[in-house]
Amino acid sequence: MKQIQLYTIALAALTVASCNEGQKDDSEAAVNSIAVVTSTVENRKSDREISISGNIEGEKTVRLGFMVAGKISYIAANEGQKINKGQLISSLEPTNYAIGKEIADVQVAQVADEYERLKIMHERKSISESDFSKISHGLDQAKAQQKLQAKNLSDTKLYSPISGVLLKKNAEVGEITGSGTPLFVVSDIRTVKANAYIPESELQNIKIGQEATVLVSSLNETFKGKITEVGSAADPSSRAFTVKITINNPKLIIRPGMIAEARINSGAKSEFLAIPTEAVLRNLNNENIVYVVDKAKNKAFERKVSLGQLTDNYIEILSGLSPGDVIVTSGQNKLTDGADITVTK
Repeated sequence: MKQIQLYTIALAALTVASCNEGQKDDSEAAVNSIAVVTSTVENRKSDREISISGNIEGEKTVRLGFMVAGKISYIAANEGQKINKGQLISSLEPTNYAIGKEIADVQVAQVADEYERLKIMHERKSISESDFSKISHGLDQAKAQQKLQAKNLSDTKLYSPISGVLLKKNAEVGEITGSGTPLFVVSDIRTVKANAYIPESELQNIKIGQEATVLVSSLNETFKGKITEVGSAADPSSRAFTVKITINNPKLIIRPGMIAEARINSGAKSEFLAIPTEAVLRNLNNENIVYVVDKAKNKAFERKVSLGQLTDNYIEILSGLSPGDVIVTSGQNKLTDGADITVTK
C-alpha cells in the first residue's frame, strides 16, 4: 500500500511539471511572436491597358539644303539651338552668282536699247515684222536670264520655313556643297509624336482620340497624349500597325529620338489575382516571396510567387497564391520562415 501511494504522488508531480512546462512554452512563444498586419488575397478588377514602346519624333520635320552649289560661308546655329521661322540658317559665298546677275543686267540693258530703236523703225514700217519679232523675243530671253541669275543669287541664302530646333548640322563653314544636298534638319517640337507599333490583335481596341499615358524614361517623366493616327496597313514583317500619339511639349524638353513607353486604356475590364506591392520581398536567392499565415499555428511561412503587371500599387500574382490565402502586409521584414506571429489587424 505504501508503494502505491508513493507511485501516485510521483505521477501527480510529473503531471504538474508537464503542465507547467507547456504553459512556459506557450508563454515564451507569445513573448517571442512578431506583430504583423495581414490581408486576404483576392481577385481585383481593373481597366485593361495596352503597353507599347516607340520613338519620339517632331510634329513637323524638314531637311534643308541649298538649291545651288557653292562654298559655305556662314552657319547661324549649332545642333540643339532654337530656330525661328524665316531665320537665316546658312549662306554660300555669293561672288560668282553676283557677277552672273550683273552680266544678265547688262545684257537686258543692251537688248532693251536695241528694242527701243527698232520699235521706232517698226512703227515707221522701216523693218519687217519678223525682224522686230526677233528683237522682242531676244528681250524676253534676256529678262528671263536676268530672273534666273537673280534667283541663283537669292538661293545662296538658306532660310528656315518653320520654327523649331536644329536637330542636325551636316556641314561646316568652308565646305563645298552641291545643289539639293540635305545639310540641316529642323524640327518643330512644340508638339511631338510617339511613334509606336501595336499588334494586330489589339487594333480593335485602338481609336483616334483615345488618351494615352506616355513615359519618357530618359526624362523620368510621364506625359498625357492622344492618339492622332492609326496605320491603315500592317508592317509586312511584324504584322503590326503604326500608332502615333501626340503630346504637347511647351518646354521643349522632349526631343526626337527619345524612347517612349505608352499605356493606352483599352476600355475592357480584366480580373486578376493581386496583392499590395509592399507584401512582396526578395530572399537570399533573389526570389520573390510573400509570407503566408497559418492561422491554426499562428505562424508565417515563406512562399515563392511569380509576378505580373503593376496596377495602382497592386502587383499581379501569376502563381504561388490562391484567393483566400492570408498574407502578411506589414511587419514581414522581421520574419523568417515559420516565425511565430501575432496578428494585430
